[in-house]
Amino acid sequence: MMPHRTARTATVAATAAVLIALAGCSSPAVLEVTSSAAESPASKAEPTPSATDPADAGTDDTTAEPAVAPGQYIDYYDGAIEETPGLKVLFFHASWCPKCRALDEDITANTVPDGMTIFKVDFDTALDLRQVYGVTLQTTIVYVDDDGDVLAKGVLYNDTTLDALLAAAP
Repeated sequence: MMPHRTARTATVAATAAVLIALAGCSSPAVLEVTSSAAESPASKAEPTPSATDPADAGTDDTTAEPAVAPGQYIDYYDGAIEETPGLKVLFFHASWCPKCRALDEDITANTVPDGMTIFKVDFDTALDLRQVYGVTLQTTIVYVDDDGDVLAKGVLYNDTTLDALLAAAP
């Protein structure tokens, strides 16, 4: 009797696992469509109700984060250099620094050229990046290649404009 009981327990467990998986991954409307044994092959080819449900629109976009487009001024994040096409500039900014705020305002007020992304790096918290790039002063800008290697570096303390940042380009 023991082997029969083990087989029955395994069957019940497998059935429960399938039901839990279907309930967790599908809406009730989809369960109705997929649970009907009398469906014809032609009806199985039709889209499920959840595929056309407006509430589900755009859910596929959350699974993959697209790379940042060039011509932008954004906050730095881990992996930004590798994910971003075009010319990349790290701007080491401190919120308490008036020169940093002036450069930040000028970049924001103007248009970053196509093919360039300026990353605003928090001077106070990005100690690892400061060490990698030898940054000791806020308002430092570092042009980097796709591997994060330095192309050019400068401090824009005396000229806090986007034009000065562009003039420092390699």
